[in-house]
Amino acid sequence: MIGKEIRLERIFNRDTRKTVIVPMDHGVSMGPIYGITNMKKAVAQVAEGGANAVVLHKGMVGKGHRGSGPDLGLIVHLSASTSLSPEPNSKILVCTVEEAIRLGADGVSVHINIGDDNEREMLRDLGMIAKIADEWGMPLLAMVYPRGRKIEDEYAVKVVKHAARVGAELGADVVKVSYTGTPDSFREVVEGCHIPVVIAGGPKMDSDKAVFEMVKGAMEAGALGISIGRNVFQHKNPAKMVKALSMIVHKDVSVEEALEFLSRE
Repeated sequence: MIGKEIRLERIFNRDTRKTVIVPMDHGVSMGPIYGITNMKKAVAQVAEGGANAVVLHKGMVGKGHRGSGPDLGLIVHLSASTSLSPEPNSKILVCTVEEAIRLGADGVSVHINIGDDNEREMLRDLGMIAKIADEWGMPLLAMVYPRGRKIEDEYAVKVVKHAARVGAELGADVVKVSYTGTPDSFREVVEGCHIPVVIAGGPKMDSDKAVFEMVKGAMEAGALGISIGRNVFQHKNPAKMVKALSMIVHKDVSVEEALEFLSRE
């Protein structure tokens, strides 16, 4: 569908066919944490750094709209839960594809946790949203994580590649999963998934080098981009961090080159 292709070109770099996405949907799950208290400033910083897209909940689209500066793709997140809930891994739909269209979205995203007690409802929601998004020519990013009582290690290759395949099987256009720790192990995830794979950033890491090594490893394994939030918007210089990450994703620079760029005054 030409509409979906055009929208995907607003999320993925047209030349490299890769993407740097900065999710900023954490306000529902965690509250106004450091880095996203002022949404307009947060969005402006990552746009300045050259991010391809941001992920926002519907109520923050207007709060983050800048009216000037570099272009930036918009992905509206459709599902949510809070860390205060007795079941924080059980996501529920809080927005529709049609609402996202009215907000000017270039894509929509849904978060599901396979292995959770309410997995069946989240799988149903993903399948339904995939159908509706396809009817509108709207790209769908599925954030799929293995989290539940039967999951011993949510970063294990076996469960991460299962999570990625779920996104592909149920109609997503792009799937976001956790990095499994090494290029060789993550290559299994990519090879078992027939749609573009991007990696999650997870909690704030101890060093920039650790973030860069994770991203470099994922790209070497065949990932087509990243979707990293806290390690970007909670960085002391979010714009420069995005630029450094973009150099790895789009220009294939080394970890050392990215670190050297980040260290410049």
